[in-house]
Amino acid sequence: MRLPTPRTPDPADAPPLRWGVLAPGGIAAAMVEALHRFTRQRVVAVGSRSPERAQAFADRFGIDRAYCSYEALVDDPDVDAIYVASPHSHHRDHALLAIEAGKHVLVEKAFTRNAAEAREVVDAARTAGVACVEAMWTRFLPSMDVVRQLLASGALGQVETVTADHGQWFAVDPASRLFAPGLAGGALLDLGIYPISFASFVLGAPGSVGARGTLTETGVDRQVSAVFTYDSGAHALVSTTLAARTPTVALVSGSEARIELGGPFYVPGVVRLVTRSGEVHESEPPAIQGHLGLCHEAAHLAQLVAEGATESPLLPLDETVAIMETLDEIRALVGVRYPGE
Repeated sequence: MRLPTPRTPDPADAPPLRWGVLAPGGIAAAMVEALHRFTRQRVVAVGSRSPERAQAFADRFGIDRAYCSYEALVDDPDVDAIYVASPHSHHRDHALLAIEAGKHVLVEKAFTRNAAEAREVVDAARTAGVACVEAMWTRFLPSMDVVRQLLASGALGQVETVTADHGQWFAVDPASRLFAPGLAGGALLDLGIYPISFASFVLGAPGSVGARGTLTETGVDRQVSAVFTYDSGAHALVSTTLAARTPTVALVSGSEARIELGGPFYVPGVVRLVTRSGEVHESEPPAIQGHLGLCHEAAHLAQLVAEGATESPLLPLDETVAIMETLDEIRALVGVRYPGE
């Protein structure tokens, strides 16, 4: 049995957009490296509240313009799209700033702090008629298209269980954004978004959510485990933690076969299909490895813009909002509330 061939376009084929990077942190650096290596996208400007950080980032990647304010970045007439890479706590404000300036936006996950903020961004983008995509990069990888095709073909039979985890070890540091309530820290929005989005990809929005968690001394979630149930009878079991490096694998188990995604499951990788009788089939290794796979989501947005589309069929905005609703429900169950909510 041959597994499906991914239908994911070559990122180099996407028509180029002129990009601005809002907040030049680690993920932004990984994105720019991926774009420069595997796409025709052009990063023409970067904005930071720190002139020194903006200039250092521009120098590092050969970017023409460095701005010391986000307002100046989004007002640049030579910028078509903004990559919002600031902390979760600021995604709403920064996405709205870019949308109001008429820019297309690729907004890092978690999309916002909560579902109410997500609806504001979605409504603003739809009103402005600009493309808006959540930067859940896993959704746009070739390996996920193999999974997508296997699910659509019925190769798994009746899907019964989805299992996914994401845990990393971080030294406790109240000053770090991961431990800061004011920056929407905690395991859930930073790490848990991956297994929760994966469960949504396979099974959609859950019918019910159960969750348990422990908190850090600063009041954000340290560890969370959740069970989702669905009208079909399927379950999803997801977990996340800031305190241990977990296998970070994902499984989709059905009556006829299961899909296995090795750790970390959210990066480009091989898809394994294991049949009920024990036969094992594997997809081809991806051409683009590791975090260089970030190029796929930016190329996807550029293709949407070229086609006159404003929302991704691979991750619709209504699904992004539904995922935020699930995150809100989990936070309520484990007792995490961010300042100002």
